[in-house]
Amino acid sequence: MIAIHRQFGSFAAFKTQFTQQALAKFGSGWTWLVRTSDGHLAIQNTDDAGNPLRRWRKPILVCDVWEHAYYIDYRNDQARYLDAFWEVVNWEFAASNYLP
Repeated sequence: MIAIHRQFGSFAAFKTQFTQQALAKFGSGWTWLVRTSDGHLAIQNTDDAGNPLRRWRKPILVCDVWEHAYYIDYRNDQARYLDAFWEVVNWEFAASNYLP
């Protein structure tokens, strides 16, 4: 969490930015929290089966934003799906992904 606060100013700011980027992703893809090669955190979207490893970035956290991930439970309400996503994030696993 320290790295999130340092990079984004607060957890709330990070969550807002991540959610906004996920909502902005149209079509098949993913929203990621990644560690860049210089150790900074960044939020990025990828298309289809793309992933941050192709840009030498280390995945920390990912959200599937393809419609198939949420349509059965949430229909067209992607925002509600993202609210539920935050309730199940495994932060211990994400923190272990952050380590070099």
